[in-house]
Amino acid sequence: MKRIILTFLTSWLLVLTATAQTIAPTAEDVKNEFVRSWEAYRTYAWGHDVLEPLTKTASDWYKESLHISPIDAYSTMRVMHLNKYAAEVEQYIKDSVSFDKDIYVKTFEVNIRVLGGLLCMYEYTRDPRILEKTKDFGDRLLQAFKSRTGIPYYWVNLKTGAVKGYKVNTAEAGSYIFEMGILSYYTKDPKYYQAAKKANLYLWSKRSALDLVGEEINNETGEWVNRNSFIGAGVDSYYEYLLKTWLLFKDPDLKPIWDRSLTAINRYIPDHTSTGVWYGRVNMDTGERTSTTVTLYDAFWAGLLCLAGDTARAAVFQDTWNGLWNKYGLEPMEYDYRKGIPFNPSYDLNPEIIESTWYLHYFTDDAKYLARGQQYYQDMIKYCKTDIAFTAIADVRTKKQRNELPTFFFAETMKYYYLLFGGNDGVNPDKYVFNTEAHPFRKSGFRPAEVKKRLGLN
Repeated sequence: MKRIILTFLTSWLLVLTATAQTIAPTAEDVKNEFVRSWEAYRTYAWGHDVLEPLTKTASDWYKESLHISPIDAYSTMRVMHLNKYAAEVEQYIKDSVSFDKDIYVKTFEVNIRVLGGLLCMYEYTRDPRILEKTKDFGDRLLQAFKSRTGIPYYWVNLKTGAVKGYKVNTAEAGSYIFEMGILSYYTKDPKYYQAAKKANLYLWSKRSALDLVGEEINNETGEWVNRNSFIGAGVDSYYEYLLKTWLLFKDPDLKPIWDRSLTAINRYIPDHTSTGVWYGRVNMDTGERTSTTVTLYDAFWAGLLCLAGDTARAAVFQDTWNGLWNKYGLEPMEYDYRKGIPFNPSYDLNPEIIESTWYLHYFTDDAKYLARGQQYYQDMIKYCKTDIAFTAIADVRTKKQRNELPTFFFAETMKYYYLLFGGNDGVNPDKYVFNTEAHPFRKSGFRPAEVKKRLGLN
């Protein structure tokens, strides 16, 4: 009898487990997991940049904290209507945070996270004390742009304004026009946008005869250090900001650059294979294939194509990345699509494939994208969830966890899942433009006549 009862209970549990696995995740599920993870940050890492979820400890990017997690997480709290948490972060920034720190910071990384997050905080609050903090940080960051070419240095000291690191990749060189443009609009001072735009125009002046840019440039000499051309990590947000900044501000100088860049990319970079269409690397001068390695950051491109109005090409590209996700149950950081093996097998809870899935679902209303997103979320729950939060994966083949929770998990990954599953449908691509860290800015908040005056447009 005991054996019969045990067999029945086992079967019943298996049925319950199978049923649970078929229940589609909801926006409320995502919100609850965000709250659970945020509470873990508050408990174990408050005052520091990041939570280390496996050891329940904290760490900072530099010798002093920049409070990156709360600044990055804030906009998601607002999108999810977690106003109590948001108010706590606002008060913390106003009362306890100073950027007068004698530390060198990575110019690109803090621009998209810290400056972008603070700008979004002001967007929601219109609190002059928040704008004061934002402007202070922007002024410190602006010191990085004092090179001969106008391209910022890799590192800038927030206290002294000293700079170092003259070799920068294209994303690090030309991904500032969005945030600096918003700062110019809010402060009514065009110096921020004009400095960032100078860097972009210089990069464009160094393009090849094929209208392609390279991977890495010397900001003092203006010479390319690496002439590989591609769309992934190291270049990605340069292209992203050409289109998104134009969508927000309608700067007439940017649209032709984006249009010509897109034409060149479509002509030279896609590689049609039996496993899909991959965007590998080519020589910027000849268009010849130089590498068949891609990064999971490339998956953002489908979303950008949606914003450009090319959902057909976006769908084909997203199919390729969906196939790679399904091959491992997660995406490897770097992958050689010709050899079919990971070059770097880690997964850091990245949002790019989710981001593109949200855009495709929004613009096509095809239910298959919702189903894909639900699968990605369930896989993340299965492999990345810990007892207090989520953590990165060291190897997608073994699913071994690594003790790291990137700040973009709060800013991007959970926000895009929430939006994809129907949370806050008022925040959508028709009304908002997102920076590369997924901080949303309402289009209607930037009046064309004021944009022209405050950003110094001709």
